[in-house]
Amino acid sequence: MTTNDRILIDPAICHGKPVVRGTRVPVSIVVGSLAGGMGFEEVQREYDLTQEEIRAALAFASALVNEESFHLLRGAA
Repeated sequence: MTTNDRILIDPAICHGKPVVRGTRVPVSIVVGSLAGGMGFEEVQREYDLTQEEIRAALAFASALVNEESFHLLRGAA
C-alpha cells in the first residue's frame, strides 16, 4: 500500500509499519528523532534521508493524528 509517493506501508517490510520508501527507516524513527532534539541535517546523515523524505514522514504523521479521534477517560487528569 502506498500512502504517498515517499511513504510505504508493506506487510513484508518492518512488519507493516510505515517506512520511507526505498529504505527500512520507519516514520516513527524520523518523528521521534526530531522530537528528541535532532535537527534535519542530523536525521539526514544518521538515516541517509533527504529533506523531502523527512518532510514526507512528518506530513504522514500529521495526517494520521488529524484522522484520529481522542476521548478523555473519566478520572484521567
